[in-house]
Amino acid sequence: MIKRISHISTLSLVLGLTPVYAAESESFNPAISLILDGRFSAYENETDYELPGFMLGGEAGRGEEGFHLGHNELAISANVDDMFYGKMTAVIADHEGETEVELEEAYIETLALGNGLTVKGGRFFSAIGYLNQQHPHAWDFSDAPLIYRGLFGDQLRDDGLQISWVAPTELYLKLGGEITRGERFPAGGASHGGAGANSLFAKIGGDIGESQAWQVGLSHWQADIENRTSGGHHHDGGAHEIPTYTGDSRISGIDFVWKWAPQGNASERNLKLQGEYFIRDEEGTVVMDDGSVTPESTTYDGEQKGWYLQAVYQFIPRWRVGLRYDRLDSDNRGSDQAVLAEAGLDNEGHTPERLTLMGDYSHSEYSRVRLQYAKDDSYEDTDNILTLQYIMSLGPHGAHQF
Repeated sequence: MIKRISHISTLSLVLGLTPVYAAESESFNPAISLILDGRFSAYENETDYELPGFMLGGEAGRGEEGFHLGHNELAISANVDDMFYGKMTAVIADHEGETEVELEEAYIETLALGNGLTVKGGRFFSAIGYLNQQHPHAWDFSDAPLIYRGLFGDQLRDDGLQISWVAPTELYLKLGGEITRGERFPAGGASHGGAGANSLFAKIGGDIGESQAWQVGLSHWQADIENRTSGGHHHDGGAHEIPTYTGDSRISGIDFVWKWAPQGNASERNLKLQGEYFIRDEEGTVVMDDGSVTPESTTYDGEQKGWYLQAVYQFIPRWRVGLRYDRLDSDNRGSDQAVLAEAGLDNEGHTPERLTLMGDYSHSEYSRVRLQYAKDDSYEDTDNILTLQYIMSLGPHGAHQF
């Protein structure tokens, strides 16, 4: 039943089934694709962005104002032979007026181990949560949920090894684990000889009749962190200070997705309800590194948590509307509260939240234009953010939902 629906509608995206790659082992016929992402953003709040109670890293932030490029991707993928599949994705983006090129993914994946077993090695997006594995151009909103911004710097990816197993049952069940380097945010330092982070995940799902499908996931990530850095701070014209954290970090999460399409035909109408909850516990030391011999420091015992809930409805072919609500909370303590505040770990008595509305039009599976509005109360001063975005796909782009 699950396999039948996965071939006729986008309901199969809920199930996370491993794709079957069609290239023959005797020939090299790579799939090459280019994703173009352009935006115009308007803000009311001109102050520097912060997320009270969270040390921001990675690509966290609200992005550039005005006209700018977003997350442009160049990807090449192919079967290596009948045993292995390989993919590489490079990201081209502008940051503070400079064009940056970054290797986002570079991994191989087994195709023929059998018994539902798959091994992936290289650089890849972690399988924790639901949204994390998806490329940004496949998201239903133009930016990541606040909890992804606060915990993962938008997305968690690392270098390492992933092993997963799909049970031979009618009900979809996938179990897996990852061992990774632990150098990229939210880890740091690549402890334990470059194997400093690991994760476990489980996903279960199925169909309800011909029109509905669901999935629930559980995940856990942990790392021993050495000198994880966050954004720098200036205080009253003083030295430039970089907050660093050393200690342990544990993140646990639960996610769910429910999809509906009449008779499994998502091309006419469909509805997707999606939500995730994460909680992080950390214990260690925070240092405000200003280049001196004895920088300020504090013990740190932190808890950050948050969730989002979103609904996206395609009411007629090509047109969709969506609504998302985010909310965060934090309880961070230490021996020196002033140092915690300088590091961005004081919640300032504020509960970050955000309400986002979006509408988009897809002329085909290769093009999308989106208008999005957010009332952003994630930091002290409320911001009203308007974003106009286009996403264009040149070449095959895999099983993304457009």
